[in-house]
Amino acid sequence: MKTRDDLFALFDALGIAHRTLEHPAVFRVGEGDEIKASLPGGHTKNLFLKDAKGQLWLVSALQDARIDLKALPRAIGAARLSFGSAELMQATLGVTPGSVTAFGLINDANHRVRFVLDAGLAASNPVNFHPLTNTATTAISQADFRRLLAAIGVEPPIVDFDALAEA
Repeated sequence: MKTRDDLFALFDALGIAHRTLEHPAVFRVGEGDEIKASLPGGHTKNLFLKDAKGQLWLVSALQDARIDLKALPRAIGAARLSFGSAELMQATLGVTPGSVTAFGLINDANHRVRFVLDAGLAASNPVNFHPLTNTATTAISQADFRRLLAAIGVEPPIVDFDALAEA
């Protein structure tokens, strides 16, 4: 599995500017608001999910987005969704609970995980994710985030979670 150092080496190889802020471990949205205040841009929540047919999903959204897990399957073409296990998360994304991040997709060489991006997060610049560990937050520009995804062969559907929640 690739590590934080491998992630940063990939950023450097791709010419992606990145800024990382070290901080105490943060395990859920709402923790570390004082940390986030010093970092501009979109702050994220990331859900590692498995559908009833065994497909794995990673959903990255703005931290305040309301994600309706009952409406989401229809929007993304999934079966009924539940949270994926810590073992599957470690095996596919190389992260542990509390450290789920879109940057973990660098470890999914077999593309077992389908990535879904929130429209609000897709419009944010920069974007902030944990760099494979929840003891830091790394910011990169939206353009560089898209470049990273393209480099690892990931083209996510963009879902407007706000509209989905209102439907």
